[in-house]
Amino acid sequence: MILNLFAVGDVVGEQGVEFLCRHLRSLQKLHDIHFTVVNGENASGLGILPRQAKDIYDAGADVVTLGNHTWNRIQIRNIMDESPWLLRPANFSSRVPGRGIGVYEGPRGLRIGVLSLIGRTEMDPNPDNPFTTADRLLRHHDADIWAVDFHAEATSEKGALGWYLDGRVQALWGTHTHVPTADGQVLPKGTGFLTDLGMTGPAQSVLGMRPSQAMNRFLGGLPMRFEPADGPCKLEGAVFSIDTDARRCLSVTRLDIAE
Repeated sequence: MILNLFAVGDVVGEQGVEFLCRHLRSLQKLHDIHFTVVNGENASGLGILPRQAKDIYDAGADVVTLGNHTWNRIQIRNIMDESPWLLRPANFSSRVPGRGIGVYEGPRGLRIGVLSLIGRTEMDPNPDNPFTTADRLLRHHDADIWAVDFHAEATSEKGALGWYLDGRVQALWGTHTHVPTADGQVLPKGTGFLTDLGMTGPAQSVLGMRPSQAMNRFLGGLPMRFEPADGPCKLEGAVFSIDTDARRCLSVTRLDIAE
């Protein structure tokens, strides 16, 4: 069968959560989506609250992934172990709660594996190597198709992991930079790749945050906690159409809707 997997870029703020909740079901119906992965690590600005994670899941996400702000709202630890649909990066220390990989039931009994990883270039250097972590986990888990959310800063690191896993996973996309890229492609061995999905949240913003706060930072002003911007929202992501029999991606199509 042809499975359409929808990956949604970082949800920013309560505004982003509300916008996603209003539009996700209709987008899934319009584009014949079979499985949806949403990155929610910025739902609370920096971090995500248990209530927000559950709202995203109830809105139609099959899996909610996180990233470098996973522990900014430490309350999320309370539901990490009990929520198989909630993934933090797998290359975090094994001392922290939660999981970074899961295998989920899709249509016709299809086993859909999702792996969450975080990069190390220009990021916190403490996580394990995402390349060797992927090697280890893919060897020890079995699924019919695999999708990877790589939460990373450097486009080169994202691209390198895409090529490294080409043919071993069917979809790999980047999150974290909140800016959508135009390089959606199918790599030679069948992996659908996109450097970054973009974001879901305030459109008139700097990466979802108030422009005045971003300007203040670059002008050398006093440090302050970033807050999501006001105004209209957008939703950015991509659909990976996968031939489940051939175990290869056929196309990568960006989706971008706005108020």
